[in-house]
Amino acid sequence: MVSVATVSHSALSAQTPVYLDESKPLEERVQDALSRMTIADKIGIIHAQSKFSSPGVQRLGIPEIWCTDGPHGIRPDVLWDEWEQAGATNDSCVAFPALTCLAATWNPDMAALYGKSIGEEARYRNKSVLLGPGVNINRTPLNGRNFEYMGEDPYLTSRMVAPYVRGVQDNGVAACVKHYALNNQETDRDHVNVLVDDRALHEIYLPGFKAAVKDGGAWAIMPGYNKYAGDHACENSVLLLDILKGDWGFDGVAISDWGAVHNTDKVARNGLDMEFGSWTNGLNWGSSDAYDNYFLAKPYEQAIIEGRLPVDDLNDKAARVLRLIMRTAMDRNRPFGSMNSPEHYAAARQIGGEGVVLLKNEGSLLPLKPDLKVLVVGENALKMMTVGGGSSSLKAQREIVPLDGLRAAAADKGIELSYERGYVGDITGEYNGVTTGQNLNDNRTAEQLITDAVKAAKEADVVLFIGGLNKSDRQDAEGCDRDSFALPYNQDKVIEALAAANPNTVVVNITGNAYAMPWKDKVPAIVQDWYIGSEAGNVLADVLFGDVNPSGKLPITFASALTDYAAHADNDPAMYPGVDGDVHYKEGINVGYRYTDRLKPSRVNYAFGHGLSYTTFELGKATLSASTLPADGAVTVTVPVTNTGDRKGKEVVQVYVRDVKSSVERPYKELKAFRKVSVAPGETVDVTLTLNKEAFAFYNDKTRQWEVEPGKFEILIGNSSANITSRLPLNVTTPLTWKD
Repeated sequence: MVSVATVSHSALSAQTPVYLDESKPLEERVQDALSRMTIADKIGIIHAQSKFSSPGVQRLGIPEIWCTDGPHGIRPDVLWDEWEQAGATNDSCVAFPALTCLAATWNPDMAALYGKSIGEEARYRNKSVLLGPGVNINRTPLNGRNFEYMGEDPYLTSRMVAPYVRGVQDNGVAACVKHYALNNQETDRDHVNVLVDDRALHEIYLPGFKAAVKDGGAWAIMPGYNKYAGDHACENSVLLLDILKGDWGFDGVAISDWGAVHNTDKVARNGLDMEFGSWTNGLNWGSSDAYDNYFLAKPYEQAIIEGRLPVDDLNDKAARVLRLIMRTAMDRNRPFGSMNSPEHYAAARQIGGEGVVLLKNEGSLLPLKPDLKVLVVGENALKMMTVGGGSSSLKAQREIVPLDGLRAAAADKGIELSYERGYVGDITGEYNGVTTGQNLNDNRTAEQLITDAVKAAKEADVVLFIGGLNKSDRQDAEGCDRDSFALPYNQDKVIEALAAANPNTVVVNITGNAYAMPWKDKVPAIVQDWYIGSEAGNVLADVLFGDVNPSGKLPITFASALTDYAAHADNDPAMYPGVDGDVHYKEGINVGYRYTDRLKPSRVNYAFGHGLSYTTFELGKATLSASTLPADGAVTVTVPVTNTGDRKGKEVVQVYVRDVKSSVERPYKELKAFRKVSVAPGETVDVTLTLNKEAFAFYNDKTRQWEVEPGKFEILIGNSSANITSRLPLNVTTPLTWKD
């Protein structure tokens, strides 16, 4: 590996080159380095030299860039030119909760802690770029990769992504935000062409990326595999040149997803800066001269030499890569980072604890009381989840599965714990050479598994069913979508049998997606768990035994059936998964609760933003700082929050905005502010939130600008999209318009 330290003393003794002098302004250093590079040098730094690295310029002391997969932990090292494990013994990591769990915290402070912690792990492993976080919108609950993203709402995603990005980059590691844009399904992901109107594009699918760039200052963006309006995302001038680098002023690097480039002329002209994994298919086979034959390698160099492509585009790409290198690998002042530290495990546990969502708790069955006989049922109680799911698969230093975490906690509380399998799902535990080492074989028939579980359930005080999805193909996994909205492996039948045998049955489901709940009214308590990572068992025990008071809120809508989601409402294959290569987003802006809360509220099992606590809260009478929107377009909302229960807890105040009468279609309500607050028993805390002009705007696709129309608005305050406790009128008298 080349480093700045390899530059000879004689090269620096006369006069330090500007590009090596960190006291000089960044842009001056970039241009100085660029002026010293040949066309071959510039071509060299804009494409890969191995599976996860690109070369620097050795003669100039410009170091390599090393990327690593995320976004939930630092992926183990692979061989230089193969996907097999490198066999390292020092590349195990802390597995942090999946991003659905982070989003469920509704707490930007947790996003900052997450970014800081994972950034430290990436830095310790000497990585320059972390390939994450993901901010694609949950359009359909069938998307196999939703667990890597932050839910269905663009505002929530925007608020959570920026602190994550800043936390990573404070360590001198670039966050590469993905997958830009409209990567909302894995089915046919390599070539599916998304047809979406401009309003939905700007209001729903772009805000997370925009926030990462403009608020988070992201140094890298990864275009996805899919097409938008006929062109692949990596070759799309609208996405990369007009919006990303034009409207948003992005000064970082657009890095291709692995194998996502298809055409030299398009990729050269339309804004991609670095190419990874394209020859010959980027995933599992190649040739000895593969990297020289990348679309941005020799073919691009030859086109420039022959005058078929302009050198100015190459200079821009090379300058951006140099800027990235100087921000990361050439920054001699960046911290050293740390790996597998107690602080990182504590962060994973804290984030997980704030993200678990208590959906239902009739009769205060939870938290579990001491001196009970508790039966745990379900494969997910013992299945390790850090291995698998695609590129986010990890080699965790340790993973505490739910059953082990519960057993350790139960021993301290006088609880007698036993276990039954209940069902057999996926007994494998391997991905890309990493294995869990678990033996999950069980030769009993499905009927016998249920019979044995029911028998044990009748003898228990409480039954904990721990099931859900896993990271196998056709569940929560990269490369393919789910086959069904239902839980797999006959779990519904198991749950109903347990509920019939024992009225104190608690359902805990580990997933990264919503799912059908035909048994919802037959059980008194339901907990939505996520892929928590290394501390999975400890986190679940913390919540179920009451050491942590749950405060998570759903970042996605849990509807009754697949057809209750807009993308599936008409069973139209053109809307999903697409016909003849095109997928039409006919629902426009009506994604998630924007659709269900207006048209199908009775079909929602648990609404966006829903989540209970072991205490109770009352949101008092809210007030506005003005009845008419001021000229600066900002108004504040103040809400008193009282803890009416007997233990300390956290509540999330959610503010939605409704345009009462508009010249264009608008959702009934849209999340525009939220804050999580800790309140002691009997205490009242006043929560003040600011609504800026953006809260009242829609994207005018005719004028290509944001617009606030004069008229009447309503400010809706509650603790979920379905539980609004205050409605405040607001008048807008002056129109406002602006461009990104």
